[in-house]
Amino acid sequence: MTPLLILIFGMVPATAVGTDLLYGSATKLCGTAVHSKGQRVEWPVAGLLACGSLPATAATIWAMSHLGLEKQGSGLFASVLGVALLLTSLSMVFRPAILRYSQAHSRPLAPRTRALLTVLTGLVLGCVVTLSSVGAGALGVTVLMLLYPELPPTRLIGTDIAHAVPLTLLAGIGHWMLGSVDWVLLVSLLMGSIPGVILGSHLSAKMPETALRLILAAVLVVAGVRLI
Repeated sequence: MTPLLILIFGMVPATAVGTDLLYGSATKLCGTAVHSKGQRVEWPVAGLLACGSLPATAATIWAMSHLGLEKQGSGLFASVLGVALLLTSLSMVFRPAILRYSQAHSRPLAPRTRALLTVLTGLVLGCVVTLSSVGAGALGVTVLMLLYPELPPTRLIGTDIAHAVPLTLLAGIGHWMLGSVDWVLLVSLLMGSIPGVILGSHLSAKMPETALRLILAAVLVVAGVRLI
């Protein structure tokens, strides 16, 4: 959504990020409700992610406010977004190979170590998502698959979506306080997207995952290169 707002609607990057964050919090709330009803959310893992992401989000918003990045950092927002899109596309394309390598060479992690790495993952996601609104999806799921190989992918996806709700909401509120949210566009987007999110959450298990993943990755590469 953020690349579309910047490249097609011509929005200032900071405003595009802020609008997309609040848009994402609303749509992900609907997706979380569907996944939670289907018992596809690992709430303790989502809580560990939030322990890292929410403080990181608050710190990033504070830094933006004191440095004036929402007004002067358009190049920074576009660059961070472009890099995040490229990393997301790479994680989508090479996720199966990464998982195979990890399963063949990794050792089981101690519970405390795995919990710490989960919190650190949340911390990184909090910073990246606040600056770009991208990363909580494909990047987060890929890391969770490496940390929790015993959990089915559908449960990790539901967990990642549930964690993204407070993350994007807090980051979106921070951008709102900094004046970088377009409310008219936000309402228009939500009117069209919420029904689609509910339908997509039910149909996701039936979609051809490989083809969809490669097509989306290609789109993200094009958007990321243009933004950088």
